[in-house]
Amino acid sequence: MEKPKVLLVEDSPSLAEIYKQYLKNEAISLTHCNTGREALRIVEFSQPPLVILDLKLGDIPGEQILEYIQKNKLPCSVIVVTAHGSVDMAVKLIQLGAQDFLQKPIEAARLLTTVRNCIENVRLKKLVSQLSNEFQQNSYHGFIGSSPAMQGLYRLIESVSSSEAAVFVTGESGTGKEVCAETIHLRSRRAKGPFVALNCAAIPKDLMESEIFGHLKGSFTGANTERQGAASQADGGTLFLDEIGELSIELQTKLLRFIQSGTIKKVGGSKDEKVNVRFVCATNRDPLDEIEAGRFREDLYYRLNVLPLHLPPLRERGNDILLLANHFLTLYSQEENKHFERFGDAVSSTLCAYQWPGNVRQLQNVVRNIVVLHDAQEVDPSHLPAPLNQPCVAQKAAPITPSANIVATPATLTPAPTTPETIRPLAVVEREAIEIAINVCDGNIPKAAALLDVSPSTLYRKKQAWD
Repeated sequence: MEKPKVLLVEDSPSLAEIYKQYLKNEAISLTHCNTGREALRIVEFSQPPLVILDLKLGDIPGEQILEYIQKNKLPCSVIVVTAHGSVDMAVKLIQLGAQDFLQKPIEAARLLTTVRNCIENVRLKKLVSQLSNEFQQNSYHGFIGSSPAMQGLYRLIESVSSSEAAVFVTGESGTGKEVCAETIHLRSRRAKGPFVALNCAAIPKDLMESEIFGHLKGSFTGANTERQGAASQADGGTLFLDEIGELSIELQTKLLRFIQSGTIKKVGGSKDEKVNVRFVCATNRDPLDEIEAGRFREDLYYRLNVLPLHLPPLRERGNDILLLANHFLTLYSQEENKHFERFGDAVSSTLCAYQWPGNVRQLQNVVRNIVVLHDAQEVDPSHLPAPLNQPCVAQKAAPITPSANIVATPATLTPAPTTPETIRPLAVVEREAIEIAINVCDGNIPKAAALLDVSPSTLYRKKQAWD
């Protein structure tokens, strides 16, 4: 890394030489000048992170240099050195922006400590500024959003990217798990290597082993040539296995061996090949539920779940909904040569009220639908496709007050039980509410989940348990 620049402003050659000797072993790039005007020129054009400034110079006073730095808000920390110190002067110099105040004669240890502290403060301020600027922007690599949930995710991605450990990404469908995996790759030391993504749910199970490990010519019907699998293609880079829960138990066993040994064996082959990849895996299911159901190996899960990351659903991202919607509106309006510029207030309210079971992918499709089928400057409610054009989506349900003494269901409002004999088990009431919601929505589980204000995966799990 480039050494931080330090400017020493001292008109006494002997003192300047002493200070240079004190600092000769420090990891800094030290420049010396003996006049105030030369110091101003260097400060203006080079803006060194640290200036060691003598107040009594031959041409202009050191205070003038300090005032110049303060007035122009230059990113220079200043250590003031003087033989004529007092408490009042120290207070004045600190008010002018000096970082520290040293009185001659200066001991080596005192100067070294002060310089090191200032350099470290400069480094930390720069780092915080960079992170703040990067994270506070509306976008971060492939992500768009500045909500607290996404700010936390960005920082977590920064933390895990520098590691070589496996990352296990969870989140609902459409939250951007592949974007997350690719961002981790781009921020890692493997960024110059390949990034290979494999969707385990999109490939027939009998071809999955070949897709991951490759195959030899003639190893099965249709294998007319030798083929490199995703593992070999990702050698030296990152292998992203999306929807890893779709792998068969047998293939999970082979994947576990690959993770443990770092070697693969092609289908039809007998030779082990060394492969160096970093694993990033993702699923939209609860992996612990999958383990309990016997569909996912527990030992494989703990091998992969070294650095867990959870992507927040869109409904928990607040104003990111409108931020994303406006981004897609601008993008697709340009692509389709349409005139849309904004969303109307009523549409914005509807977008924020909707639960978005399909998350960002669903929002993206909704905006594209609007742009393709309509044209105007402002999106109004008549442009909204189903299910956003339904009255139950246009506004959030009003809260039920305790005095109302009623129980809400998606279909109707039923009087609450008033005697112990009429109270039913909670599980029965819950199942009844879910079944009513699904019937009202004609079997559309994501829509029913939106009405019940729960995740669609929750309803799928409930139905599976009942069935």
